[in-house]
Amino acid sequence: MGSEARRGETDEIINACLVQATGLTLGAPLGFSRAKLRTGQPLTIAALGSSSTTGFGSFGAAFPDIMKQELMRLQPRAQIKVVNSGRAMEDLTDNIARLDNDVLRHRPDLVIWQLGTNDVVWRGIASNSKDMLADSVRRIKATRADVILLDLQYAPLVLLTGRHTQMEAILADVARQENVGLFPRFLMMKRAIDAGVSGLVSWDGLHNSARGSACVGIALARMIANAVR
Repeated sequence: MGSEARRGETDEIINACLVQATGLTLGAPLGFSRAKLRTGQPLTIAALGSSSTTGFGSFGAAFPDIMKQELMRLQPRAQIKVVNSGRAMEDLTDNIARLDNDVLRHRPDLVIWQLGTNDVVWRGIASNSKDMLADSVRRIKATRADVILLDLQYAPLVLLTGRHTQMEAILADVARQENVGLFPRFLMMKRAIDAGVSGLVSWDGLHNSARGSACVGIALARMIANAVR
């Protein structure tokens, strides 16, 4: 198969995944980001998370980079800076420990926080996870930054135990309680895989593949663009 045919197949898979984002939203306004974009000021986005944020498993196609590319396509006059603060194998507690030095010191207008997978798959969910997350979200909001929580990937290792349902509920509850965005990666990927879309999960049965990361990044950018209109 030639390179053009392979690229066409990849685009077809990404587009088939993106169809499954139809009707999904972040569920909350992004007031600070909207104000920056409407007045032509630079928008700084910080992406906090673990290996999904770094792009592990996707051959360097990290979703924050793809999100920026799509946002720039949708809003070509915008000045957008993305700080990637992902670190492989971190859980919720690890992320929180880095919040000041690796995220807030950049004075972001929007924080996208990908979390929960390592707690579910490897570490276990701490009994105070919901309180820790809610407190951290409030800390971010107090700096006049919007927040989007990015939930789990729909992948075999995530589904192996029942812990994923508990973590999904924690993320949804905190997003609703604190009126912040929630990007429904789990639901979007489940819809796509149930519809027969393949190739969204890497060989390890856990991480997003390059196609999966592209779908996440593009869909996230489109939901952000809708939220700031």
